Amino acid sequence: MYEKLSGMTGTADTEAPEFQQVYCLETVVIPQNRLNQRDDRQDQVYKTLKEKYNAILKDIQDCHRRGQPVLVGTTSIENSELLSGILKKVKLPHNVLNAKQHAREADVISQAGRPGTITIATNMAGRGTDIVLGSNVEEKIKTIESKKSLSISEKMSLSQKLREEWQPLHDIVVKAGGLHIIGTERHESRRVDNQLRGRAARQGDPGSSRFYLSLEDPLLRIFAGDRVSAIMDRLKIPESEPIEAKIVSHSIGLAQRKVEARNFDIRKQLLGYDDVANDQRKVIYQQRNELLESKNISDIVASLRQDVLENVFYTYIPADSLDEQWDISSLEKILRSDFCLETQIREMLEEKPHLTDKELLQYVLQEADIFCSRQRKIIGHESFECLEIHTMLQSIDNHWREHLAALDHLRKGIHLRSYAQKNPKQEYKREAFDLFQQTLNLIKYEVIVSIMRIKDSHEVDMGKEESFLSSIKDFDYKNNHFQPSIEPKISSVLVAHKPISDRNLIGTTIPRVGRNAHCPCGSGKKYKQCHGLLI
Repeated sequence: MYEKLSGMTGTADTEAPEFQQVYCLETVVIPQNRLNQRDDRQDQVYKTLKEKYNAILKDIQDCHRRGQPVLVGTTSIENSELLSGILKKVKLPHNVLNAKQHAREADVISQAGRPGTITIATNMAGRGTDIVLGSNVEEKIKTIESKKSLSISEKMSLSQKLREEWQPLHDIVVKAGGLHIIGTERHESRRVDNQLRGRAARQGDPGSSRFYLSLEDPLLRIFAGDRVSAIMDRLKIPESEPIEAKIVSHSIGLAQRKVEARNFDIRKQLLGYDDVANDQRKVIYQQRNELLESKNISDIVASLRQDVLENVFYTYIPADSLDEQWDISSLEKILRSDFCLETQIREMLEEKPHLTDKELLQYVLQEADIFCSRQRKIIGHESFECLEIHTMLQSIDNHWREHLAALDHLRKGIHLRSYAQKNPKQEYKREAFDLFQQTLNLIKYEVIVSIMRIKDSHEVDMGKEESFLSSIKDFDYKNNHFQPSIEPKISSVLVAHKPISDRNLIGTTIPRVGRNAHCPCGSGKKYKQCHGLLI
């Protein structure tokens, strides 16, 4: 949708193939501003969760004793609260940062670099705020400068004092090794692991990171548990001892790549299905925008009326067919009931039995043009144009909503086609196209029926003609609504603008109709193939 598209993130390199395949975007790695001094240590893998959390606790206690700030990354709120409970038992002061503390998120993460501070955070929490070693003094200075009660000299002295207090804290943290990152388990995506690691050693600062894993973690249990367990058994490593080797980290990386590939495939499949709906969405919204920008759509309505009447006509009088195949009575009935057209096709055939189907069609189209011209004169040219736009917008919106629901139902069950050795995506494209064609036909049919029935509903209550004409001019068709004070006045007049599937025929009360029963409109078709279509 854009001529140029780009983005910047620190962790896009692992997703480069997806950016290339889906969006045709090349991923370029920009060199670092300052040399990275972070010490990324080998993962430690334990057999059980209990051993893993004991090791994490020892690492946190060691950092706290040395005055090194620690950021512990967890994959869920549940895990962050579990670890918080462990630290409370040993009475270690800490901050928990997850979705439940969103109000104080920025404040907590800005102070996570103070000496000996322990911060537990879910992987996504606190992004967008740098963890400055020794605490973020600039945030405090901004708070002081925003206070109007202080003079300029007082603000400058307080700011200078804060900077002087910050420098010794910064030196202590640097001497202790900078911010230490602890990962409680590997995420399914390497990108999220890199985001967690990237919280340390910003702008050339020192820092370190380590991930602690167990064979009971979901990622290892599903994808790499057997392989790592076999390595531990082969090396006869005691249960309390971790395994720390490149071959293990490589196995974990392969497991993450498998999950990433699976998730990418899922997103790619969803994108393929969404592209079908997106192409149809472009057509609908283009038509809708053209309607909103148009002041006169009489030519469009006339063209639609011709298409609809031709389809109805050839349904009962097939092209190039014998006279015995013509169903004149049903044709006249549907023209009278749906289009308010009183035709004399039977009398014409009695006078001129050699009339062709094309001549009869021309007669029906002429009658429709005369009828609509009479409508336009009765209601008024300007009011009738507004009503045409409103009717078409309403019909498009109603049927587009129904179509989206139909596509959603189709997508949920389309995967079953694979059991019949068919490509679900191709089947979805074919059936979605058929549904879209039916939706467009329904829109055209409903628009013409609603417009041609205006005169009928108008004559039902002639006493309200003046209020109807004045209100239809005040219709805001860009926002698609009437003024509240006007709407009740025209409710009886607009009864004909209900969708075909939701309204009864005039003067008739229709009970619930079975899908395979004959349609009450008199077309002779089954209900599911006529007014019950797409319901």
